[in-house]
Amino acid sequence: MRVLFLTQRLPYAANRGDRIRALHMLRHLRRSATIHLVSLVHDADEAQHIGDLRSLTATVTVGRVTRWRGYTRAVTALARRTPLTHALLDARGLQVACSRLVAEHRPDVVLACGSGMARFALEPPLREIPLVLDMVDVDSEKWSALGRTAAPPMRWVYANEARRLRSFEARAARASQAVLVVNDRERSSMADVEPTCHVVVVPNGVAADEFRAASAPSAERRVTFCGVMNYAPNEEGALWFARDVWPSIRNRYADARLSLVGSHPTASLHASADADATIEVTGAVPDVRPYLWRSAVAVAPLFVARGIQNKVLEAAAAGLPCVITQAVKDGLPAEVLPACLVAHDADTFAAGVIDLLGRAPEERRAMAQCANIRSLDWSERLRPLAGILERAAQRRRGGRMAASRMVTA
Repeated sequence: MRVLFLTQRLPYAANRGDRIRALHMLRHLRRSATIHLVSLVHDADEAQHIGDLRSLTATVTVGRVTRWRGYTRAVTALARRTPLTHALLDARGLQVACSRLVAEHRPDVVLACGSGMARFALEPPLREIPLVLDMVDVDSEKWSALGRTAAPPMRWVYANEARRLRSFEARAARASQAVLVVNDRERSSMADVEPTCHVVVVPNGVAADEFRAASAPSAERRVTFCGVMNYAPNEEGALWFARDVWPSIRNRYADARLSLVGSHPTASLHASADADATIEVTGAVPDVRPYLWRSAVAVAPLFVARGIQNKVLEAAAAGLPCVITQAVKDGLPAEVLPACLVAHDADTFAAGVIDLLGRAPEERRAMAQCANIRSLDWSERLRPLAGILERAAQRRRGGRMAASRMVTA
């Protein structure tokens, strides 16, 4: 089976959610398929990893996204019905490159990661090839949530993007042989977007063996939050935690330290660290595992959260209990919840972290180990994927799926 795999970011290195999922899909599918990867790249640092994917793919084709061109197209998109997502995720010459690739290696099926890449699958030369859309989570729901919480004028921008993207998601779903999502909450959202589409739950997992700590649990009272720090929900959650939660924890434990680990930290996050010597802002790191392994507690203080928060799965696999919000809990698999405490406001969040910091290191690790991490390994979670693609390849692109046919893999 020949698979054309479309990704909006190069699936390497595994340092953010969409890259992590795409990379493990590549590793899983290479056993049963020939994969031709077509990916957008956003900067020189990302482009330098193209060679790291040669062993997983037959070919790698990339299109460079330029910020100025994306912003120019975004201004134009505001006057039309085009989603801003599509304007910002655009690369000159990518369709020509796809045409050349299809002529030389016609795929049996297209696997598009995210609604931002699905638009390429709906245009020539790919629109006659069966499509499986990995929605992961329903992007329009995320923009809608941001539109309810943001201040003007971004409130209007987010709400408008939610409406435009929802319309496109419905069209892409109707054209797909299957739409993949990561949990039942996203399945329900996708059913609201397009009731006739065929939705399959293929959850995110975790590389359990890679994250397992080889040494004794750390005695440091270090709290860690991992994420891409210019992503609005991560930035807002980190600022809220540093401002409203961390002072109570620091007052209880003078030796407590907070690490905000992830790329593209904003000026506001740097200012928080400058104002408090107990807060560390790392910026991009080559590997988050050493930061987890030297920590006592992980936190996920997000109030807008779609899909599965990989950061929680990775923390539990690394032996850390995690304090989370209800929005994060609602997307998590039941297997990881024994490693989590759920907090609803600043006071309960601080109390949960203080409670865990007051326990012995071995007790904290024992709590994390109550999660059934082995069942969340990527090899288990992605087991249905090859079969889904094989069945899609056998059907005509124009075929409609039976109304409301939904299954959970």
